[in-house]
Amino acid sequence: MTDGGLVDLREIQRRLIPEEAGAAMHALIRELYPICRSITGDGVRETLRRIARDIPLKIHEIPTGTRVLDWTIPKEWNIKGAYIKRSDGSKVVDFSDSNLHVLNYSAPVHETLTLEKLREHLSSMPEHPDWIPYRTSYFAERWGFCLSHKQLAAMREGLYEVRIDSSLSDGHLTYGEICVPGRSTDEVLLSCHVCHPSLCNDNLSGIALCAFLAQELSRCSLRYSYRFLFIPGTIGAITWLARNEKGVERIRHGLVVAGVGDAGAMTYKRSRRGDAEIDRAVARVLVDSGDPHELVDFSPHGYDERQYCSPGFNLPVGSLTRTPHGRYAEYHTSADGLDFVRPASLGDSFAKYLSVIGVLERNRALLNRNPKGEPQLGRRGLYRDVGGHVEARELESAMLWVLNLSDGGCSLLDIAERSRLRFEQIETAAGLLEGSGLLTEIASARGDAR
Repeated sequence: MTDGGLVDLREIQRRLIPEEAGAAMHALIRELYPICRSITGDGVRETLRRIARDIPLKIHEIPTGTRVLDWTIPKEWNIKGAYIKRSDGSKVVDFSDSNLHVLNYSAPVHETLTLEKLREHLSSMPEHPDWIPYRTSYFAERWGFCLSHKQLAAMREGLYEVRIDSSLSDGHLTYGEICVPGRSTDEVLLSCHVCHPSLCNDNLSGIALCAFLAQELSRCSLRYSYRFLFIPGTIGAITWLARNEKGVERIRHGLVVAGVGDAGAMTYKRSRRGDAEIDRAVARVLVDSGDPHELVDFSPHGYDERQYCSPGFNLPVGSLTRTPHGRYAEYHTSADGLDFVRPASLGDSFAKYLSVIGVLERNRALLNRNPKGEPQLGRRGLYRDVGGHVEARELESAMLWVLNLSDGGCSLLDIAERSRLRFEQIETAAGLLEGSGLLTEIASARGDAR
């Protein structure tokens, strides 16, 4: 424990059982799964209220018509129900069966149409005939339905009654925010989107991971402050940036959290800067893990990293996912359901996020106080607590690297990268050397201020 009853982050990491964390996150996903979310509306509010039961979330409401950078807050969308009925009154499609059945943000409609006319408003996936696609029309007013190709193929010529009981009216865009304070006002940003309906990997997995991460960090003694955003994609990030242009100067590192529950390997998309400390920290964690992973360069496509990394802000924000969006067949379909996200994957993602935060928290610069020649380590008893020959050689190597590169210009992360040793080994060696009086901490490790 630390002062004030807070615990060290390393204690959280030591006690973590990924399988248990993953199961708890999956349970939250099951709770949130039925809710019909969009970029505005009561579905977002209901989702945020559920999250606020576990963390002290501050909820913001931004009125329709508000100018946010080059965008304007749209009308609020809500939906009560929808169906397509045959002439005998039986339903071909019923919104109560799946909230993906309606084009998200669909305008209200109540008409009787021929199948030929109705087809203009229907979307299906011939390549996956049992799946329902997820489609949206946020900024062009239209109506439509999504259905499985089997349902579409079974429809016969005739008249069909169509009804979408929705509303588009002046209201608000809603988002949630929590800042977990640390010793510094410098911030780490973690952002997830809350605008998708019943889709589990994209992005209920990100919502669950952020909610659980905020809970755990709230128990910790922290160097940085951690700002969590639960926002609608694109327009939500733009809104937050518009309302916090001065505050973004405090952001030193950031991650967009999405797609963290599938069975694929971890993928990290670098920030626009490419060599920001967050880029290097994530890469180090993935390499040190020994697990398969992929590192990709920034591109202006994807999730909200493209907003945070837009040239007018150029924040050090990357995106840590498992399989990237659009690279798994289930993406934006009804197949991205409760069975697609795996508790084991959720737990593994959670552990890796904690590891990245651990590197950011403990990365620092030290100065060798005995830089002329190699100091005699044996007489200082630095090997006595080492339990094994291989471990002793690794620790000896780590200490030599730390001593040699602790010249005031290198951080522990720099040393781990150059030595190709695990950050944990470098950190342990640095702690031993500092305890023996051979090292002293200097100014903070290289930051990422603009």
